[in-house]
Amino acid sequence: MAEIKLSEMRDLARIERIGAHSHIRGLGLDSALEARSSSDGMVGQTSARRAAGVIVKMVQEGNIAGRAVLLAGQPGTGKTAIAMGMAKSLGQETPFAMLAGSELFSLEMSKTEAVMQAFRKAIGVRIKEETELIEGEVVEIQIDRPAVAGAASKTGKLTLKTTEMETVYDLGAKMIEALGREKVQSGDVIAIDKASGKITKLGRSFSRSRDYDAMGPQTKFVQCPDGELQKRKEVVHCVTLHEIDVINSSLLSKFQNTGFLALFTGDTGEIRSEVREQIDTKVAEWREEGKAEIVPGVLFIDEVHMLDIECFSFLNRALENDMAPILVVATNRGITSIRGTNYRSPHGIPIDFLDRLLIISTQPYTPEDIRKILDIRCQEEDVEMSEDAKVLLTKIGEDTSLRYAINLITSAALACQKRKGKIVEMEDISRVYQLFYDVKRVDTILNGISKPIHVQ
Repeated sequence: MAEIKLSEMRDLARIERIGAHSHIRGLGLDSALEARSSSDGMVGQTSARRAAGVIVKMVQEGNIAGRAVLLAGQPGTGKTAIAMGMAKSLGQETPFAMLAGSELFSLEMSKTEAVMQAFRKAIGVRIKEETELIEGEVVEIQIDRPAVAGAASKTGKLTLKTTEMETVYDLGAKMIEALGREKVQSGDVIAIDKASGKITKLGRSFSRSRDYDAMGPQTKFVQCPDGELQKRKEVVHCVTLHEIDVINSSLLSKFQNTGFLALFTGDTGEIRSEVREQIDTKVAEWREEGKAEIVPGVLFIDEVHMLDIECFSFLNRALENDMAPILVVATNRGITSIRGTNYRSPHGIPIDFLDRLLIISTQPYTPEDIRKILDIRCQEEDVEMSEDAKVLLTKIGEDTSLRYAINLITSAALACQKRKGKIVEMEDISRVYQLFYDVKRVDTILNGISKPIHVQ
């Protein structure tokens, strides 16, 4: 049987989609919570980012649970970007749930149930337990492939060592697949959960620090473990209350005793209040015993003006719960009607709920900010653009909207490819500008004032 190294296995190419806010890495603040002019993908909005930074700091210190924040401003002024920046700044362990106000009216459940599920998705539980681990530095991985394809499953051997011992383990097909998925190779320090078989890569061994071909900008070096390979350790699992709800709710199960499948199918349905009460009681017991702690996360509701009076009343009560997450809502409306009533109020939000909110205002971007954002998006979308083309695109962003200008980047890149060019030029921007209309031109045409706009 042929033997090959796992590190020599061919990786499949991975296609990553570029989202509207995929360039956001954080809020772009320094240690004093002052906003840098351009950092972490964030540009401009310095006052709003500083305010958001204070909120993040209070969240991290546990001082703002059950509070609410409103991001208010014109369309295209970075409200969602700031919310995403807050989520990135809080880190992976802090739950972040996102919801659009209009979604509540298209779900196959009551509005209040949808809001409650969103709330529970934003509340984390950090559970501590002891488990048996195999922890060591990978010396060698060997995979034995069958001579005839499909004759038998793959088998192999994994050699692990600590500072005091070295052991060879037999590998089955599932473990080989898990090692390949984690891209484990010789010199990595790994931990294997004996109960579940989960593999966690802890980093590269310091003894391999000179292996430049195996290093990247995110490479983390750790010491080779000491003592026995098998050891008992306290591990921490982070789950949300909603995940616990789904797993424990018999109403969600399509098959007997398989309620957890709802986590993958998305078919959660409504969860009974009795189930939630039992879970809350159990979590409270774990907290008293020191086995768990609550991690209040962030729930972001965009288009909050789309909520009706029933939803606002429910949110008012839900925020008073001692386990409530931080609520961040956003709107681009001014004085407008509260949905479900004839009353008008600021941002379409009832006055009693508005009184609970810390309000952060966003301002229109300056031409300099628009140019910086377009530069970042060109880099994110891997589009090379000439200086003249960027100047023209910035002017279009000023006259129309930033969103429209960003949408033209990919379209102009395709126009450039069609003429077999390598750099997007002014002619490509002009071509797609004539092909795709912006809101102002559409409004002009629909109002019967058909003045064509030409880009020079």
